[in-house]
This record gives sequence, structure tokens and C-alpha cells, in this order.
Amino acid sequence: MRRTKEYAALAAAVGAAFVIPATSSTAVEDHSSHDIAVVAALDTQYQAAVKRNDAATMDRILADDFVLVTGKGAVVTKQDLLRDARAKTCVYEHQEEVAGTQTVRQYGPSTAIVTAQLWEKGTCADGTSFDSHLWFSDTYVKSYGHWRYVFGQASRAL
Repeated sequence: MRRTKEYAALAAAVGAAFVIPATSSTAVEDHSSHDIAVVAALDTQYQAAVKRNDAATMDRILADDFVLVTGKGAVVTKQDLLRDARAKTCVYEHQEEVAGTQTVRQYGPSTAIVTAQLWEKGTCADGTSFDSHLWFSDTYVKSYGHWRYVFGQASRAL
């Protein structure tokens, strides 16, 4: 009889151990849902800032050590992007995610990756024009309570 009580007590303790993480997990999922929404909106804001050549908003969203690797293999820094925006090197008619293509995945409390198809169309100061769709993945990291865009990689034009 004593063993049965010990097993019952042990089973209750083990059961309680599984209930606590499940409750905590729900709180984490709620927090993740909030972060995912924030990152999704932030990436949409970033694309809109590029379209407007809004260097101030781009500067706020981009991490200081930001790097973009293009589909042609070029490496572009935050300083490159801000310089081009200030100079209005290109004027954008379109620079937006294709509706329904954005996906945000969060990995732990401080990393999220946005994947979407982008439509970009415009003309540049050198006389070239562009009109293309491409896929991109943007990596965001949360540091000191703020999400920053730290790394981007773009496909070749589709």
C-alpha cells in the first residue's frame, strides 16, 4: 500500500511538471505572436521607406553592421543603402512585398526571419530602369528590446 501512495505521489509530481511547462509555453507563444506581428510590420515599413528613399526610417530599422547579399552576389552595407537613399540614386514606382507572400518565422526570443516576394520597379540616375520580382529573406534580431534588420539575402530576378 505504501508503494502505491509513493507511486501516486510521484505520478502527481510528474504530471504537475508537465502542466507547468505547457502553461509557460502558452505565454511564450503569445509573446512570439506579438513579436512576429511587430517584425512583419517592421519589414513592410522598411520596404516602404526604400520606396520613398526615406534614409531616416531605413537608418532606424537597419543594424549598424547590416549586410545585404544580392542575387548577383554583391554585398551591400547599411552605409551604401543610406547613401543611395539620400542621393535618390533610384526612384521607385514599386517596392513592396507581393500580397500574401510574407512569412515570418521566429527562432527563440530574439531572432526572426521574414521571407517574401518583392516587386521592385523604377529608374536610376544612370538611366537604367528595372521591373522585377524576386524572393528575399530578411533576418531581424532583437537587442535591448528593439528589433533590428541585420541581414538580407535576395534571389535573382524571377
